[in-house]
Amino acid sequence: MEGERAEGDELIDDYVDCLMSLDTNARAGPSDALILGAPVVEGAVGGGTEPDAMRDFASAEDPKEPVLGMTFESDEAAKAFYNEYARRLGFPFRVGRSRRSKGTEEVVVMKRFVCSREGVYKKKQTSPDEATRKRERMSMREGCNAMMEVVRESDHWVVSKLEKAHNHDLGTCSTKVGYLRARGLLGGSDKVTMLGPDEMAFLRQNVLGEGGDAQGLIDYLKKAQANDPAFSHAIQVDKNGCVVNVFWADARAKAAYRHFGDAVTFDTSYKKNKYMMPFVTFSGVNHHLQPVIFGCAFLMEETEFSFVWLFETWLSAMGGKAPCSLVTDQNRAMKAAIVKVFPNSCHRFCKWNILSRTKQKLTHAYTEHPTLRDELESCVLESETIPTFETKWTSIIDKYDLRKNSWLQAIYSIRQKWIPLYLMDTFFAEIAPTWKLETMNDFYKKYFNTKTTLEVFLNQFNLSMASQYEDEAKADMDTYLNKATTKTASLIEKQAASTYTKAIFSKFQEEFTESLGFIIQKTSDGCISKYSIRKDEDPTETFYVTYNASNKMAKCSCKYFEFSGILCRHILGVYIIVDPRTLPPDYFLRRWTRKARDDDALLEENNNYDDEDPSQSITSRYNVLCVDAIRCAEKGSGSEAVYKAAKDILQKAYQEIIAYERNPGRGSQRDAININEDVTIDDAMNDQSMPDSGPKETRTILFEDVRSFLNVMKSLLRQYLIGCMVLLYV
Repeated sequence: MEGERAEGDELIDDYVDCLMSLDTNARAGPSDALILGAPVVEGAVGGGTEPDAMRDFASAEDPKEPVLGMTFESDEAAKAFYNEYARRLGFPFRVGRSRRSKGTEEVVVMKRFVCSREGVYKKKQTSPDEATRKRERMSMREGCNAMMEVVRESDHWVVSKLEKAHNHDLGTCSTKVGYLRARGLLGGSDKVTMLGPDEMAFLRQNVLGEGGDAQGLIDYLKKAQANDPAFSHAIQVDKNGCVVNVFWADARAKAAYRHFGDAVTFDTSYKKNKYMMPFVTFSGVNHHLQPVIFGCAFLMEETEFSFVWLFETWLSAMGGKAPCSLVTDQNRAMKAAIVKVFPNSCHRFCKWNILSRTKQKLTHAYTEHPTLRDELESCVLESETIPTFETKWTSIIDKYDLRKNSWLQAIYSIRQKWIPLYLMDTFFAEIAPTWKLETMNDFYKKYFNTKTTLEVFLNQFNLSMASQYEDEAKADMDTYLNKATTKTASLIEKQAASTYTKAIFSKFQEEFTESLGFIIQKTSDGCISKYSIRKDEDPTETFYVTYNASNKMAKCSCKYFEFSGILCRHILGVYIIVDPRTLPPDYFLRRWTRKARDDDALLEENNNYDDEDPSQSITSRYNVLCVDAIRCAEKGSGSEAVYKAAKDILQKAYQEIIAYERNPGRGSQRDAININEDVTIDDAMNDQSMPDSGPKETRTILFEDVRSFLNVMKSLLRQYLIGCMVLLYV
């Protein structure tokens, strides 16, 4: 029967590319889109020093030509070999047919790789009305019979059918044709059959231009810019002026990044399905453990140059501050770009993608051993120390006789790049091993199909983002209005309950409760004391905590705090012994607290601008004011009552700005405000001189320079925020 392309098939090629690129002496490998036939430097796949999950294990000489009876370790190894063969000859190919075994398991037992020109295009009969609505798709099919078929025999795959002859010229097709076609984005006239470099402009225009949605995308960006002055977008074009890549980020994305941009995921979920639009996002997690978006892009070229452009453009829009950590899929061009643009960020490969591919790679073994999958995933996700992980891994490999499995060898060789245990000294904002952030793939599954237009896609995406903002507002309200429930009388637990959001406190509470079940022994005394922590039922898992009595700070060998930003159960167990009252404030990361988006944090960030003279450029002045204005909008939209008050206060502030603009020499009459004075919520609630409460004492302010004016503007906005917060608390 016909077999669809398995989810994530293209990712495995990038994994192997990355394996080869880890060694600087490895030869340059094929490009990322391995299913596209384009000439490359000759050489056997997997020429690097790292294990290659795609190597043909039966031939010592790695023959360049397929032959009947040739054997491969897996169907993926056969595909990789045929890919290399197709590249040398210069023709694109696809999986034309697959067959599964009968029974409950339905394991794949046959795959046929065919030239993309296989078959004959049959034009569907359509009514005149349908013909005007639908544009004609380009077809490459010319009845070519070239193919290679492999069948499963026991634990390997054998070439059972082979046809090398093509009925068309070879070596003239562009890799980008197959790349865009594989995602269902190609269209146009049947007359266009082969495209060279100079015709790539037609391809891109066909995707987003004539017959496509290029103008619609531009209109979307213009409208967003008009509605949101802080909206940023950039379009990368080629030498012919045609669109290559598009990036955008709105004010809310920028605000979210300022608060939660320390850990970022670059989401390329569209690669899991060939029909998806090449839509990518920069995302993270907020203080309620909800997904937040930091920027979006259409990425029509997966080259190092395109990735560098996108990363640099995004970084500039986010104020030039790089994240602490970055999680991505594996891709050679992307990896090279990350090294250039984010040299100080810790780059990690997504563990969920690797585990997903492991499930596909070990289908036969999983069928034969039903407990294997759970044991492998438990080893990766639940091991608490590196020695434990490596011991479990070795035990599983030996138990199921998988030492010769090249896929497992490959992912184990790069374990430092994707297993969290090896990266615990870097912050990734992951609070549990099994916790998984919602990805764009989930969005695709809900809202996207092959007939979805760009306009519909963007509208649906905006609705999804609006839903995210609403969810965060609801979580904020729930946190402020409903107290978290504590399980003990401990002051430490009460301190955490009043500091964290409810979602984060729930995780802290789990760690705090677990800390009560450990055996804690002091192994070294003094100003810096040391403790060993273990459980009765598992004495092999021992952790070590050092406690500094002078600053009341502690460190644990598990490094959970460094990785997640929440104290581990081991340190909490020690604190209960040495100082059971409260925890040092340094252990409460602002990004996890109720005040993650509060104006106090905003004002702290505004101080960063004080080192620069805002009078130097309009952009600097604009950025300073935008930070305050965005926060005003976020607080003011919390409820209808706050919104009405916010509108009134902001309109009064705007009128004063206009008054000063018209007559800067006289200054403006305004309420007496001490710019350096800290005003608390309680003070504001007790203040009888709230807006419209009666006559107020006024004074004249003469603005001698731009900085003075900006300080007054910031003060006005601060007063507005306090008014909003008063209403929120009331």
